[in-house]
Amino acid sequence: MLIERIYDEDLAQASYLIGCQSTGEAVVVDGRRDIAVYQDLAAKNNMRITAVTETHIHADYLSGTRELAAATGAAIHVSGEGGPEWQYGFEGTRLHDGDTITLGNITLQALHTPGHTPEHLSFLVTDGAFSNHAGYLLSGDFVFSGDLGRPDLLDEAAGGVDTRFEGAKQLFRSLQEKFLTLPDYVQVHPAHGAGSACGKALGAIPSSTVGYERLYSWWGPYLAANDERGFIDELLDGQPDAHAYFNRMKRENREGPAVLGERAPLIELDQDQVAAGLAADTVTFVDTRSAKDVHQGTVERSLNIPAGAAIATYGAWVVNPETDTNPLVLLATDQDQAQDIRDHLVRVGIDDVAGYVTSIDGLPATEPALIQPADLPGFDAALILDVRNRTEHTSGHVPGAHQLNGGRLMWHLDELPTDGTIVTYCQSGLRNSVAASALRRAGYDVVELDGSYTAWNSWQQARKTAPTT
Repeated sequence: MLIERIYDEDLAQASYLIGCQSTGEAVVVDGRRDIAVYQDLAAKNNMRITAVTETHIHADYLSGTRELAAATGAAIHVSGEGGPEWQYGFEGTRLHDGDTITLGNITLQALHTPGHTPEHLSFLVTDGAFSNHAGYLLSGDFVFSGDLGRPDLLDEAAGGVDTRFEGAKQLFRSLQEKFLTLPDYVQVHPAHGAGSACGKALGAIPSSTVGYERLYSWWGPYLAANDERGFIDELLDGQPDAHAYFNRMKRENREGPAVLGERAPLIELDQDQVAAGLAADTVTFVDTRSAKDVHQGTVERSLNIPAGAAIATYGAWVVNPETDTNPLVLLATDQDQAQDIRDHLVRVGIDDVAGYVTSIDGLPATEPALIQPADLPGFDAALILDVRNRTEHTSGHVPGAHQLNGGRLMWHLDELPTDGTIVTYCQSGLRNSVAASALRRAGYDVVELDGSYTAWNSWQQARKTAPTT
């Protein structure tokens, strides 16, 4: 048996290719939309992808299930559990608790493990060439290394009302009846790692075992004591803010993401052509440089989506394809970087990229306004806006600041003043630059706190320790 983990640092998301080396058949589980990585991996191992499946209707990225099926002819398998409201809107074999997918000597058995979502499946994997007993569990967003999939996302991002409590109870039962009944040696391979918003304390370790989680996870003692109430209280406390774009991901994944098919290479655009598009507001410019570089000068009304580890996440913060109809023009060093950025963006449904330029020379320029921490107390701000998570805000913030997470900002503009200057900050400045660029494009007068909360806190500490005269 071949089992390969494909990890996306951007979204802290793991997908898996599992193959039978005897027959050359492979299945992809929880694949993403830019599918070349799976095709290349299958070809490298002389395999063909004959099946695609997923553990649940994802909220944080668009599924590549339909994309892979269209490209390879693989059979689609999706959950048929969860009731009428949680049925997929596209064709595919429906899996219920106990159903199997077979590829040569490999068997994937579906286990209905609701809690994170009502339709959630985990897959118990048996390598029949080695043993008749299952040795692996693809746990999706059910059990992570050191944590569990949060049950409140349907409330936070998908329009649910108090579904978190029933979801938490379902998680407790799923752990009792499905997870803890497995042998301790079963290896657990989750769909997310540290940095994902699908839980509050995900570990960076790529896999675990049933026995290790039973003994050392935070939830283990609650299950051992059959303390459902204590479990629910601990589970729901301190969950991070859910990004607003999760609502769109849920809807599109349930209906079936649009199939991209073969994509033409991105082209380098003429500067004059881009300048004309910006003047007519028929394109949106994306400055992919760091906040430090952007603060030295950028393109007017551009969005700052740094070409680092979180392109998809930050892109989905500031671009909503349902309302933002302009195609994007990317700033990139070359075609390869431009296409890599595009690959990240399609993971969250941002598909319309017109092309790229390699320089901002000749484009309408601006320099984002900054304010130093020492100047903030005397500044006449209509609002001081903290775009960090609420847990970060609670642990310390600029006095009088209003907290609104950057991933929710553009969906909650009603919380902002329509007149006056807004001073924005995050922890170190990266998220702040992304959020501030979106607010400026939307017409707000924004000044960024230089160095953000880290600089503010350092200035405050220096004031406290400065000698008095």
